Amino acid sequence: MKKEIRIFFTAMMFLTRLPVPHYTDHSQEYLEKSAKYFPLIGWLVAGISWLTYVVFNKYVGEDIAIVASIIAGILTTGAFHEDGFADCCDAFGGGWTKEKILTIMKDSRLGTFGVIGLISILAVKFLLLKEMPKFSPSLSSPSINIFSNYGNFLLLLLAAHGASRLMGVYTIRFYEYVTDIDASKAKPITSNKPSIGMLIVATIFALAPFALLDYRLLVAVIPMGVAAWQCGEYFKKWIGGYTGDCLGAIQQITEIVFYLSAIIILRYWI
Repeated sequence: MKKEIRIFFTAMMFLTRLPVPHYTDHSQEYLEKSAKYFPLIGWLVAGISWLTYVVFNKYVGEDIAIVASIIAGILTTGAFHEDGFADCCDAFGGGWTKEKILTIMKDSRLGTFGVIGLISILAVKFLLLKEMPKFSPSLSSPSINIFSNYGNFLLLLLAAHGASRLMGVYTIRFYEYVTDIDASKAKPITSNKPSIGMLIVATIFALAPFALLDYRLLVAVIPMGVAAWQCGEYFKKWIGGYTGDCLGAIQQITEIVFYLSAIIILRYWI
């Protein structure tokens, strides 16, 4: 149990800026086993974003609450995934060979494609999140219990953040890591692919929130999987596999795909 707790904290340290116990480090042994807890880290980010939304929505207003929740998520992860998405936009937008794409991706400076990509995905995320609370039936007769009022919204965020990080775990399993792996901080994770057992554990964690949602929302995972697969194939075509930045891009893209799919299901099916 102590070992599993340490592996969990290793995953938390790797994916977020949240404080962890002093004994947590970038041990190769623990990092390579931490991928199974990535969806749980997504739950933490979702919970912080949700709590921020609830507080700001009560005292300021809905639009500001949504912006605040997005910012809270970014601060929690240190823009870990957004940075990867922006780097991919720059690299694949400005590079036409594998070498050029990888060179641009390693550049710490943000280019035009990256700026446009970030603005676009954050704007889309804001508009989609603005729709999500509208499908909480309890808001028609709100109570003083915030979990009663916004519990459905919380579950949707947990599902989105957990499942989108699961897509990265599957990408690690089924695609090859490229660039100089010895210089990569993700080397322990990417040099040893997640086992079937780790995939099963990660999948259980990612899908757990759906047990408390309408079963039809589980269909939203299908377009997420398709999007992740298409991204993986696109990256494989151009650079032969994926990088850490590609994983960040997959997380951001599949999170957006979940929100869009969930809204369509909630509006036209449930």
